[in-house]
Amino acid sequence: MRTTTRVLSGVVLAGAALFGTAAPVLADSTPSPGASQGGEEEAAPTEAGTTFRTATQIRQDQPATADASTGDYLYWVFDADAGRTATVKATVKLPETAARHGAATWQLDVYDGLRRRQACVYGSQAKAAPTEATSVTVSCTLRTVRAWAEPWANDPLPGSYFVRLTVVDLPQEDLGLPVHAEVVASAKDAGGSRAVDGALSVPLVPGVSDADVAEAADDRFSSGWWSSRWLWTAGGGVLAAAAAIAGYNLTRGAGRPSRVPPGV
Repeated sequence: MRTTTRVLSGVVLAGAALFGTAAPVLADSTPSPGASQGGEEEAAPTEAGTTFRTATQIRQDQPATADASTGDYLYWVFDADAGRTATVKATVKLPETAARHGAATWQLDVYDGLRRRQACVYGSQAKAAPTEATSVTVSCTLRTVRAWAEPWANDPLPGSYFVRLTVVDLPQEDLGLPVHAEVVASAKDAGGSRAVDGALSVPLVPGVSDADVAEAADDRFSSGWWSSRWLWTAGGGVLAAAAAIAGYNLTRGAGRPSRVPPGV
């Protein structure tokens, strides 16, 4: 039993050390928000595009702003890597109450690099702002970005994601009134339980050649064959080996004949 206890203790300590390395490894593989390829922090954008082609590039966790007119289509674009769950939040500062004639509904849509509209699993994608409201906030949390998918699937893949913000319902008289918008895109690691085998050859970044994307992949996209799923797999193997050793020692000990005192 002492041998079994020592073996189990060693296995537990080894497993703890193994899992303890997960956070630093994964943290090192994720680019820091707001950091440019040259290591310098870029200024937050203060304008938005009006089409997919002119969408303003934004970085994760960096608020971007834009002044526009009610009825304009505002576009931004950000990068999302495999194994991460992206959330986009937009706040619109509405015109003065005295200038408005009724409620207005604002909507936030997110598209992938192939301009396929992605479903929101959480958040208020569209919200009506009453006449007396001074601002309105809409948000969208996407499904976890996958490393690869079947050609017929609509799964989110690594690459660019377009954000479109606009008003979809309002009194005709309110078109053209000035508004101020702020948008923030963020992403968190979904963990090894969401990891899948396989990898996309290049991220879906429209307007950029495959060679350019491959050259910048180390800086913009950190995903690859590695994920915390490997740690859980290795940990499961260690625990299975420990259970096998413990079971062997227990059954071997139970099969031994009990000692009989001499002379009996």
